[in-house]
Amino acid sequence: MFSRRAQLLFVTGNRLGDAVLSTGALARLIEQIPDARVTVACGALPASLFADVPGLERLIVMRRRRNGLHWLALWAACVTTGWEVVADLRGSMLPWTVIARRRLISRSEYRHELRVLEIARQLKFDPPPAPHLFVSPARAARAAAFLGNGPPVLVVAPAANWGAKQWPSDRFAETVRRLTGPGGALAGARLAVTAAENERAAAAPVLDALPAERRIDLVGAPDLLDLHAIVARCALFIGNDSGLMHLAAAAGTPTLGLFGPSPDWRYGPWGPNAAVVRTTESFDALVAKNPHFDWRQGESLMAGLSVDAVVEAAKALLRRTRV
Repeated sequence: MFSRRAQLLFVTGNRLGDAVLSTGALARLIEQIPDARVTVACGALPASLFADVPGLERLIVMRRRRNGLHWLALWAACVTTGWEVVADLRGSMLPWTVIARRRLISRSEYRHELRVLEIARQLKFDPPPAPHLFVSPARAARAAAFLGNGPPVLVVAPAANWGAKQWPSDRFAETVRRLTGPGGALAGARLAVTAAENERAAAAPVLDALPAERRIDLVGAPDLLDLHAIVARCALFIGNDSGLMHLAAAAGTPTLGLFGPSPDWRYGPWGPNAAVVRTTESFDALVAKNPHFDWRQGESLMAGLSVDAVVEAAKALLRRTRV
């Protein structure tokens, strides 16, 4: 049942951000078992992120089914293989129901701890592995050709999967004008705006902040790994707490995450080139200890974050990350 080449099964999340934050663990395992035949199981949204993983043999897309039948389908796809390592970042019972020499399990404990550090602690990885997405040379070359040799690029992600986390689009637009205008920290830079196609309404006012010849419309980009390769070549990323924020941080791009009704101590972007700026109100004041808070609320709770604060945080990040 065990093949000559070690078999590695890596199970990760449905959400983009959760999947990105788990990728450091996968990279660490591939480093430990460099000739592994890799199987990745994840949700449909982040699946494209794993296309260039070395040794990738199977990519199993888990689509939610009633009564948890998607887990039964995954078990059926994996039970006949003898695994060297099964790493489950979703904390399921799957590792105990298949043959494996080594089982690694991580589940959210919702402690006051960054998710990357939680994964490292539970999987006993020291030092903590930074999120890392594998990008083939051909993909990197396509990204370089796409951007060309023009002025530097500021990337903005103005949407979020929950309206309360979404900083107003007009503030993003003003931030863009101030950073890229005369005397700005990125004077003359181009602007790239990224969001899902159904989030174009939030993206449109930001795109309109600069003339057509200086903007790059990445709304509805069909391939997230291509997007990651493009962002890796950009000068700065600014965005709400979202999976795209984690995608940018994993690329090593200077990444500024905007926070309000979500805990930056849990979901802040990881890495030496990442920073956070948040509303004047704490997460506790907005959510955890707010008796009037309603999770169903869709209106933005980001009004306590000013354009001045974001511009200054962006300038400070650029000063810190520029060689």
